[in-house]
Amino acid sequence: MQVAYEQAMRLEETAERLVLLTRVLPAYTGSDVARLEVDNTMKLCIPVDMGFTAEGWFRLCIPALLPKKGNGSADYIRSFLYPAMQEYFQRKEPVRFTDCVLVYRHVYDRNRPERRMRDHDNIETNMVSDIVAMYVMPDDAPSVCSHYECSVMGEDDHTEVFVVPRMDFPQWLLQENESLKEEENSDEKTLETDKKDM
Repeated sequence: MQVAYEQAMRLEETAERLVLLTRVLPAYTGSDVARLEVDNTMKLCIPVDMGFTAEGWFRLCIPALLPKKGNGSADYIRSFLYPAMQEYFQRKEPVRFTDCVLVYRHVYDRNRPERRMRDHDNIETNMVSDIVAMYVMPDDAPSVCSHYECSVMGEDDHTEVFVVPRMDFPQWLLQENESLKEEENSDEKTLETDKKDM
């Protein structure tokens, strides 16, 4: 299983490089609309969801798992996230959280329990932090924000990013714990139902 995992990660890195290369190929045809059409294709293939919660916290959802410790470039994140953030904030008032917690919530598909959770220290989250800071913080320096990362099981693979005022972070953490308890109770009920059906 370890060898298979390492081979899969090598293939994944190669695929990322291939995607970056193919994204520039349409521009080499000389078409005036190549860049626009590539951007539109990325929006369709990588739907980034973002907005503000009822509490006023900024929330970003990326339909992929970010944590991946390794070599290579994280430019592919910039290529789809920066345009999505730019478009979202184009006609909105600037928002600046000056004393906050930048939360990364890595969600793993619970239907694939054989997968191991990845390390949190990686270049991908750094790239996302830089882009998020451009739009909702003065910068991502320790004087402005703290970082919190967690990994949980969920319906599908995705990464959620929250920008929460520091004084509201205990509330975010409480809501997260309540959500996890609800999911555990739901899983237990599902297991009991499955046993009855047997």
